[in-house]
Amino acid sequence: MSRFKRQLERLASPPVGGAAPSVAPLEQLQRRLDALGQGGLMASAEAAPWRSFEALGFEPRPTERGPVLVRRWRLPADHLVGRAPTSAARSASAGLLALLALEPALAGRELGRALYLDTETTGLGGAGSLAFLIGLAAFDAEGALWLEQLLLRSPGDEPALLGWLAQRVDHASCLVSFNGRSFDWPLLASRYVMARCPAPPAPPHLDLLHVARRLHRARLGRCSLKRIEAEVLGFQRGQDLEGAEVAPRYAHFLRTGDVQELAPVIEHNAWDVLSMAALVGLYGEPLERLEGGDLVGLARTLRRAGALTEASLAAERAVVHGGGAAALRARGDIAKARGERSRALEDYEALAREVSDPSLRLELAKLYEHHVKRPWSALEQVERGTSETPERQARRRSRLQGKLRRQGR
Repeated sequence: MSRFKRQLERLASPPVGGAAPSVAPLEQLQRRLDALGQGGLMASAEAAPWRSFEALGFEPRPTERGPVLVRRWRLPADHLVGRAPTSAARSASAGLLALLALEPALAGRELGRALYLDTETTGLGGAGSLAFLIGLAAFDAEGALWLEQLLLRSPGDEPALLGWLAQRVDHASCLVSFNGRSFDWPLLASRYVMARCPAPPAPPHLDLLHVARRLHRARLGRCSLKRIEAEVLGFQRGQDLEGAEVAPRYAHFLRTGDVQELAPVIEHNAWDVLSMAALVGLYGEPLERLEGGDLVGLARTLRRAGALTEASLAAERAVVHGGGAAALRARGDIAKARGERSRALEDYEALAREVSDPSLRLELAKLYEHHVKRPWSALEQVERGTSETPERQARRRSRLQGKLRRQGR
């Protein structure tokens, strides 16, 4: 008999000469594990009656694993988040979004069948956190956008909620989230394991946080969803709860059964989901609707994705629409990547009259030396200082001086 097996038998058996405990140690351990699987949240009161959620717009829907609370409503076709229509998401370019997300698997996906996903959780991840509210949105066959929210009445109802979500994911062409690739989906995947439910295969994932950072970080700095709503979509939520308030409100609800404590959380979640739909529509045709600084981010992202033609168009528009020095630099870099060295030199020279940048002087030195064959101009840039290491700069200087001597200069 193995040592491990003997230890299990000792745990499962009462001590010799003593009374058996009221709850076996293994059963106690299982109860603790179950509590962890429910996020460590054990309500001191009975689960709230199903009818008490009617005031929040939720009603129980039957599933194989029991009822799940669902709230659904249809948005009008002209619904706006700020100045951005949610309906534009349905016809957004999946190919362009795949480039912006640097996620090739999104190309060719039917965005009219995308599933928008956002969760409200009891923690920031780990085995003790669960998603007690899941916000979803999807277009129907007629092109109407439906918002659907799933609410966890008690931790014991989690399998029903996860089963409902699995059906939605199975029918989706892709997932759309804001930081969901790093947070929401990994947390949900862990909940499927803890609840012993089969997890749906994850379709390609468009995480809008990464796109937003690439396009707006230079202008906005920190790219929270609320800030993007305000600065990019032109939408102000007004009074909205902070993220730190979400978990305590659910814990209070579990203790007291006060469903109204959850109303601000539900509203907050709905705003998050609808803003994602508006952003997909915006990013799906960004040339017409982004301002100069954001177009610079667009051009650089497209260049990084290898879409040089599209990047060139974005950079040109950024220059025209007030992108400033950053737009000139982006247009020059993209022209160089496309082999248009004369165009790149023109932009770099114009930029050098505005800014002092060692990396720019290095690009000019290379073009002067190899493209227009003006080693004296290249040497002038080197003497002003480039972004190379001292050793490489010394070798470049020596080479240029040798060329000048051979030319009799």
